[in-house]
Amino acid sequence: MTLPESPPPDLPAMAARGADAVVPASVIPSSGGRYEVRFRLFDTTKGPLGGMSLQMTPAQYRLVGHKIADFIYEKLTGMPGYFATRIAYVVKSGSRYELHIADSDGMNAQTALRSSESIISPTWSPDGQQIAYVSFEAQKPVVYVHTLATGQRRVLANFKGSNSAPAWAPDGRRLAVVLTKDGLSQIYLINADGSGARRMMTSSGIDTEPAWSPDGQYIYFTSDRSGGPQIYRLNVAGGNVERMTFEGGYNVTPRPSPDGKKLTFMTRQSGGFQIAVLDLSSRQTSILSDSSSDESPSFAPNSNMILYATVSGGKGMLSAVSADGRVKQRLSIQAGDVREPAWGPMLK
Repeated sequence: MTLPESPPPDLPAMAARGADAVVPASVIPSSGGRYEVRFRLFDTTKGPLGGMSLQMTPAQYRLVGHKIADFIYEKLTGMPGYFATRIAYVVKSGSRYELHIADSDGMNAQTALRSSESIISPTWSPDGQQIAYVSFEAQKPVVYVHTLATGQRRVLANFKGSNSAPAWAPDGRRLAVVLTKDGLSQIYLINADGSGARRMMTSSGIDTEPAWSPDGQYIYFTSDRSGGPQIYRLNVAGGNVERMTFEGGYNVTPRPSPDGKKLTFMTRQSGGFQIAVLDLSSRQTSILSDSSSDESPSFAPNSNMILYATVSGGKGMLSAVSADGRVKQRLSIQAGDVREPAWGPMLK
């Protein structure tokens, strides 16, 4: 049976009350314990902007709510939404460490790994099905790849010395990692099955924290080859290295935006650490965060928001800021000391 559509809202009355948009919706019981969610989006001056009908089980209410938010966000801003995505972060509670996977707002957290030793540097595979991270459970840093659906994991890099800072290539077939097996920390490429480790360059400094450009052409990284730590990028095909940051004496943890237009990183300002963004076209840098213990920036998959770790009241927590610095928010995560956030890709 097709149910009649409800009449449109009184848009002039809504506009008079200060509303820019209105979303009437309904939840209708369906077969098999499922529900049909219907909604329509109206601009109070332009009229209807579209709508959707979604089927859900009671357990899917958060996902459906996020998909509705994504639809509304894209219609109103012209940019894809990011609400129906996931984030990863590490929680330290006492002497225990846990790797959590949660909705983009930090809620609905699931524990992917528990350990009595440190877990650092989680990074998502391009398809969102796996996470690479560094664990110290072998009494040294070892890189693992963890399949989220099954909980199974495999060792990616366990060479002599330190194995750290994994970063997936956009094709999902390789990762960049930082190894000390030949001396100082240097960047290597390694196949996703752990084979074929190949050193990318040789420098007299420490090269670390690699991150791929979305087109796979460059690897951004942190190096002290010029003295203090600064951000550089390596042309993967040609091997040429270019310095990217010049303002300030301490710039680390580069993370390019998924649209390839910006680069976020951590900078030291007046003795504290803040999140900055570099426009790769104009080479202009802006400081986005306003506290003094900010780290681990990670772009949302629509390139509009940046998730990062900060400290408040002596406790690690997560915050987000828009790439233009206008919107700031704290994520409400009811856990211990929260750190090392990583924003996952768009769900397909």
